[in-house]
Amino acid sequence: MNPGELLERSLAYALGSVAGVPPGSLGRGTPCAAWNLGELLGHLDDSLDALHEGLTGGRIGLFPGPGPGADPACVFRRRAGAVLGAWAAGPPDRVLVAERPLDVGVLAAVGAVEIAVHGWDVARACGRSWPIPPALAAGLLPVAWQVVADADRGVRFGAPVDVPPWARPDDRLLGFLGRGDSFPG
Repeated sequence: MNPGELLERSLAYALGSVAGVPPGSLGRGTPCAAWNLGELLGHLDDSLDALHEGLTGGRIGLFPGPGPGADPACVFRRRAGAVLGAWAAGPPDRVLVAERPLDVGVLAAVGAVEIAVHGWDVARACGRSWPIPPALAAGLLPVAWQVVADADRGVRFGAPVDVPPWARPDDRLLGFLGRGDSFPG
């Protein structure tokens, strides 16, 4: 699966997760222990904002989020559409991140991991079982293996969760990124 397909499928999956966010649920806990659901949705929006900036302007900088009072699920849906549109319009070959060039395919693939896994986090926070589709998870797993280093553990990701080698691709991806399926939602 190419980076554009990974990005599109991750966005579609996450949009399905966000569609299940019930009103008044933004204070719920999530598998990301430091964030409640509202904060997780805000983080997802920040990620999409960075992707959109890179795809449309060739550079990722720091810009303010949607502001207080905005419905984060609605903001996520709107921004996901903008990212898909920017990808379809033809992104630049390279993006500057902290003044360093990054291949746009790498940006899209890493963004796809972020979006899909946090989409799973959103679904779990809402008490839903919403597995990452097997083909998508299988495409994301090698990306995660390449970009998540031991130094990321305890900072951005938990310790890997042991899963059997014959486990489904989504369980292997989530386990590698420190998530088990035991979170009660």
